[in-house]
Amino acid sequence: MTLYAVTGIAQGLDATEAAVQATDQALSQVGRARIALAFVAASDDYPVRQVVNGVSGLLSDTPLIGFSTPAQITEGGIFQKSIAVGLLVSDDVQVAADWQPGFDTDPEQCLHNIAALINPAPGDTQTLLVIADGLNSDSSPLEGAFQHSRYALAGCLSGGEISSGRGYQIGGSRYGINGLAAAVLRGNLRVGIGAHHGWQPVGVYTQITRTHELWVDTLDERRASDTYARLFGHPAREWIFPPLNHLVRLYPLGIERDGAGGDSLLVRSPIRVESDGGLRMNTHVSQGKIAYFLVSSFENCLDSARLAAQQALNALGGRQPSLALIFADIAWKMMMQAQPGSEIDAIQSVLGYDIPLIGGYTYGQIGRTADGMPQILNQHLQVVLFGE
Repeated sequence: MTLYAVTGIAQGLDATEAAVQATDQALSQVGRARIALAFVAASDDYPVRQVVNGVSGLLSDTPLIGFSTPAQITEGGIFQKSIAVGLLVSDDVQVAADWQPGFDTDPEQCLHNIAALINPAPGDTQTLLVIADGLNSDSSPLEGAFQHSRYALAGCLSGGEISSGRGYQIGGSRYGINGLAAAVLRGNLRVGIGAHHGWQPVGVYTQITRTHELWVDTLDERRASDTYARLFGHPAREWIFPPLNHLVRLYPLGIERDGAGGDSLLVRSPIRVESDGGLRMNTHVSQGKIAYFLVSSFENCLDSARLAAQQALNALGGRQPSLALIFADIAWKMMMQAQPGSEIDAIQSVLGYDIPLIGGYTYGQIGRTADGMPQILNQHLQVVLFGE
């Protein structure tokens, strides 16, 4: 049977009702065909229990993978305070999905539990989608996981609005906050993954002089807020209050790897500036490293969106995509505020405007390096294409 996908989107004061409407809208395009997997991208304003109840009420035991996001993405553009549902339809794709709690407190045990999903069979074509908490957890342990697997790997660090500090993940029929969701797809399925960012060094660098846990306390022995004030204007005190304490995401750090700069920089993005002037991150940053300040522009981001889409399309090897998952860093939402959805139009200019899209804005992405190692990405836009 041909692989294809459909999407639905709905808004409403009641989460269950909005979830039912979005799911019904997608289902009306499917008929009696078998649904292999349902994707859910929902506003964190909606209680996750009601979201899942609304979707599962119509889809029965269809496995789910989903997350909360400040804005929801479909082929129709960018939406807020809504629920988006995407259905992957195929008789030839099998899916196992689950959610595990405790990624914030015991990530190793959480990863161990989720690994029970992954049982590679010889010759199996597999894809692993991972969605981890991106606001209250350290994502670093993900880079040590899944190293010996052969399957394609993609995903995101989820959350809601920065000011709310909350977010959730959905996997299988389970869901919750501060956890880890995963879905393994097997069968007649080809996946192409592309990721790119449009941030470049401004030529100014600093040394990360003091860190603890997920905080960068000082840069060149100064409070981080003092350094940002000196480089980008506004008094240091203003950087610890909205909106600047959140807009700091637009100015990430490019950390040197192996003493080289340029394209080899490891991008690490602050979630916010804390009241003490330090930077709150969601993955570990090493003390003593040299870091460059990075900036971007509207046009740079559009170019990067097109590059990510083309990279994913090339990885499909000439096959026609049936669905695109979009995991865009929250910085892209900030950068595109004057023209929301411009990056989606850029992606569609490469893929075509008839390809179903679903996704949202995230606090990081999950992928692989060129040598196959799992890695945490910040500031990227990731495109995941599904085809036969």
